[in-house]
Amino acid sequence: MALTLDQLKSGGKVQMAQALARMEAAPDDLAMVALLDEAFARPFGQVIGLTGPPGVGKSTLIGALIRDYRLRGKAIGVIAVDPSSRRSGGALLGDRTRLRTDPEDNGIFVRSMAARDQLGGLAEMTYAAMILMRAVFDIVLVETVGVGQSETDIAMAADTVVFCVQPGSGDSLQFMKAGIVEIPDIVVVTKGDMGKAATRAKTDVKGALSLALTDPEAWPIAVLTVSATSGEGIARLIDSAADHFAWLQANARLDIQRHNQAEAWLKQAIKERYGREGLKRLGALSLSPGTSPFGKLAPQEG
Repeated sequence: MALTLDQLKSGGKVQMAQALARMEAAPDDLAMVALLDEAFARPFGQVIGLTGPPGVGKSTLIGALIRDYRLRGKAIGVIAVDPSSRRSGGALLGDRTRLRTDPEDNGIFVRSMAARDQLGGLAEMTYAAMILMRAVFDIVLVETVGVGQSETDIAMAADTVVFCVQPGSGDSLQFMKAGIVEIPDIVVVTKGDMGKAATRAKTDVKGALSLALTDPEAWPIAVLTVSATSGEGIARLIDSAADHFAWLQANARLDIQRHNQAEAWLKQAIKERYGREGLKRLGALSLSPGTSPFGKLAPQEG
């Protein structure tokens, strides 16, 4: 029986978990494609991607964000992309070990996904899962696996990208060298309770940003210091993300960005399935504004 978006919204955690499981098992099932198309056409929430090197504290930060967002009455969906098990191919870390949330709270849904052979910090099905969750939750948080220089793929899925830097770890230098400087909308120095080291990291990041070529009409990247353990700076981070989302919504920036993401995802998906030659034979690939990419990829009946 085909599942509709309204049924997904009213079905709670169980229905969302079942939908994601079906999507991973049979992404080209026509009923699933129809659900993805419907979800794509009815976006609801903001997607915030959190990226940065392993150990920077992304999961702890997400836990703090969940608490604050829930106090504000927001429903939260989380996609935590984990390293893969060599034995099973599944995620090495489950949502219960990564994020401590109240299982009775229907306003929080956490899904772990295995990165497998994806080098961009995202799992193969992350984009499709995000589309479903974006149509249901107020906020969708996407945490990348944490693989250093290859994390720029998060820009293909998120409305707002948050890059996390850890004081005293050399992350700020890596930020300057790796080309990641062009990706974030917000840079967060984690573990702000480290005092001078955190202040130095924030100064270094601001210095790196000042060296980058900037468009005067572009969003001015915010650099913030937070402490997930004390809660310092979390409210400011949430407010900054909301400001960025409002900026995107002005002058159709959000629609344009999401359209470009859909085209990029479709091209990548075709390349993975049919190789570069398959993409080349397809020729110029573009989507009409507002068109879902999922139906373009799925096999057609008849």
